[in-house]
Amino acid sequence: MTDILHYLLIGLAILGLLSVVLEEIIHVNKAQSVLFLGALSWVLLFIFSSANPGEHDSVIYGLEENIGEIASLWLFLLAAMTFVVYLNKKGLIESLIYKVLPSQISERKLLFLTGLFSFVFSSLADNITATLISIALILSLDLPIRKTLRFATLVVFAVNSGGVAMITGDVTTLMIFLEGKVTITNLLLLSLPSLMAVLLLAAILSIPLKETAIIRRKTHDLQAVDFAIAAIFICTIIATIAGNVLFDIPPVLSFLTGLAVMFLVARAYGEDTENDPILNYVRQIEFDTLLFFLGILLLVGALKEIHALDSFVSLYEHLPAWSANYLMGLLSALIDNVPLTAALLKADVTMSLAEWLSLTYAVGVGGSLLIIGSAAGIVAMSKIEALTFGTYLRFIVALLLAYTLGYIAVLGLGMVIS
Repeated sequence: MTDILHYLLIGLAILGLLSVVLEEIIHVNKAQSVLFLGALSWVLLFIFSSANPGEHDSVIYGLEENIGEIASLWLFLLAAMTFVVYLNKKGLIESLIYKVLPSQISERKLLFLTGLFSFVFSSLADNITATLISIALILSLDLPIRKTLRFATLVVFAVNSGGVAMITGDVTTLMIFLEGKVTITNLLLLSLPSLMAVLLLAAILSIPLKETAIIRRKTHDLQAVDFAIAAIFICTIIATIAGNVLFDIPPVLSFLTGLAVMFLVARAYGEDTENDPILNYVRQIEFDTLLFFLGILLLVGALKEIHALDSFVSLYEHLPAWSANYLMGLLSALIDNVPLTAALLKADVTMSLAEWLSLTYAVGVGGSLLIIGSAAGIVAMSKIEALTFGTYLRFIVALLLAYTLGYIAVLGLGMVIS
């Protein structure tokens, strides 16, 4: 393929990033702009490769692979979001929160509890589900928007930090584990420095929070079917983890099975009626979020097709592995961490256990530095209108400090266990 195509695709990817950053200025929905640029990238790939049958076949295979990855993510999101939409509409999540929280609590304590909840929950569930539940918790508290932004920022960071220590919590963690670079025991130890980073960020973000939060308890007319569906949701999360570890069942398949069970149970309880069909909850999820994911993954897939991401591997030829890993974490805030990690694994970069652990932490948590750098950030942005690229960027110094502290702690941990 020609150099002209490479420049075009890289240019489109930069435009995609700018369209997200400048959304409030250009007044074009980020899902619309990124979807257009992502689809155009693949159209150009097909046009430029048409003269060479070998390259054309490679592009066809690349698109099929890219679409397969997107479809898996879409279907997983659809299932997880449908569960959360149902439980939110019924008020079950709010009811559980109100039973645990006292009627009055300091905002600082509430911030720390929110961070710990997000961290622990993302260690058990995937990042997207953990974010959906955590953001629902925040919105139910009806805090002022400037405080809601602080809570949301901590949630994004905590969710990514919690997921990094479990093979079911983060895709890149699973990839590094499957290559035999780290063990499950090694990964579990990552939770210690990750938790340190979350607590530091919570401490920084809590500085201006000096008031007492009043928990306004709301009553909801909950039915037996609501508790049954909540139980199905929890069982689906547990089955997803167990099925993936024991039988290598893809998480999307487990969640689709859980969703189907939800529909059947709702029907059995008489919840699925002509006036209120259970399938209506599928229509209430944020499809603009799914379209944004589609556009982003199409753009990244196009860059992967021209091997533009492989150039990042050259960092390890000029820098020590520990510093290159730190930079990889920063890059993962701009570029999807999955192809970055895949490029490193394919290049067979030689690193020690401590360095592989630092890479696992860096690519898992580094995406938290920008709101568009992780699935958790994108989901949170779709749920809170005031949470934008610009408002999240206000906390970049605090986020960078927390990320760096966690990274240093991981390096020290790696040296000890080596």
